[in-house]
Amino acid sequence: MGRDERRLRRVAQRIGAAEPQQADFAALGEVRALAQRLLERWPRIDVLVNNAGAVFGRRELSRDGHELTLQVNHLAPFLLTNLLLDRLRESAPARVVTTSSAAHGGGLIDLDDLELERSWSTWRAYANSKLANVLFTRELAKRLEGSGVVANCLHPGVIRSRLGRNMGLAMRGGWSAASVFFGSTKRGARTILHLAAAPDAAAVSGGYFVAERAQAVVGQAADDFFAAELWRRSAEIVGLD
Repeated sequence: MGRDERRLRRVAQRIGAAEPQQADFAALGEVRALAQRLLERWPRIDVLVNNAGAVFGRRELSRDGHELTLQVNHLAPFLLTNLLLDRLRESAPARVVTTSSAAHGGGLIDLDDLELERSWSTWRAYANSKLANVLFTRELAKRLEGSGVVANCLHPGVIRSRLGRNMGLAMRGGWSAASVFFGSTKRGARTILHLAAAPDAAAVSGGYFVAERAQAVVGQAADDFFAAELWRRSAEIVGLD
């Protein structure tokens, strides 16, 4: 699944996959339509990997009127996962893997200003969205206890990717220059693959992983009450019961 149809088809051909599905996470209607197509086509969902990520050079709103970083990185995966939860439970044992970032440690979410109308910056928007990924995963794991579905998140490392393509010109240039020191996309996929397929990863739920190892989270990321409150607020925003 992805946003760019040409790239999707190229990857699908390379790995022998059928029916790549396209959706733009900047539009929640497309996320809902994607979930419906997946439910119609696939009687089982063994693994769901939420790997969408974006960072922007200025505050922008999605088609739905939400701060774009928050929607693409958190709200859209939150909605998609919830729409597929019953199928995941039916498919147990199953797994949900969400790509977060070490940047979550720099996040500080204010539920009264979740979309950063008062204090937006590129870094804060991104760090908060990655913090939301961790909190979402921890609350999801609680809600899935006993279901046979595990949920974990990870930091893939600092990877040579197209993450910086929507930054401002100066930041984009800095990202491009520094990227020669970043890890490869193959390296970035290792922990995702570990959580999606390794037998020992099925025994952990609610974990945060770096280099295929579980690490403790601190600060707001470890706050169970806040994780539940963010879930409630996110559900309100995307229109879930």
